[in-house]
Amino acid sequence: MSGWTELILAFTAFLAAHVIPMRPALKSALIARLGRTGYIAAFSLLSLGLLYWLLMAAGRAPFIEIWPQAQWQRWLANLAMPVAISLVVFAVGVANPFSFGGKVAGFDPDRPGIIGLTRHPLMWAFAIWAGAHLLANGDLAHVVLFGPLLIFALSGIWGAEARARRTLPDFDRLAAHSSLWPGGALISGRWRPRGWPSLLRLLVAGLVWAGLLHLHVPLIGLSPLP
Repeated sequence: MSGWTELILAFTAFLAAHVIPMRPALKSALIARLGRTGYIAAFSLLSLGLLYWLLMAAGRAPFIEIWPQAQWQRWLANLAMPVAISLVVFAVGVANPFSFGGKVAGFDPDRPGIIGLTRHPLMWAFAIWAGAHLLANGDLAHVVLFGPLLIFALSGIWGAEARARRTLPDFDRLAAHSSLWPGGALISGRWRPRGWPSLLRLLVAGLVWAGLLHLHVPLIGLSPLP
């Protein structure tokens, strides 16, 4: 199998898998069979496995440089990743009525937590990851990889936002202290954090960041350090 063929197959499988959360009937059938916890675990493992295959396929494709890599690009990626990881860690397990398949139950619009920073923390984390790695990897295979992934993440953000506005009858009340753009409600004064961030989640975010930094060479084959 050529490098380009493998990359196309991996990309097709990755995108096909991520149609599942956007198809309520299919998602409901899987939840009914696996349970909500089982569905989340299975979908997460599938996503991570396909993403890893996608990254490896891009690395095995022929190297064709589009732009040279500069030191500042690597620094930017290293500064962006703790932000992306923190968004994920603080969003996991949090009630979010604005996400695909999100539930209103358990969400307090007056104390939105991470949702006050942005209504779509997971998708923004994915967009930050893809954008930072796109900038730091200027060869054709990685541009073909990270460019569409960035578009996929951004389209998911706007798609989830449009769906929430269409399906949530009290969207304005629920979204009064949050924003689409990260930090928008904070800058405008519509949201203010109540207390300090969870020290446990900060610790977990730090450990995940350190773990990914340490495992980048053995798993990906390249050092992320500037």
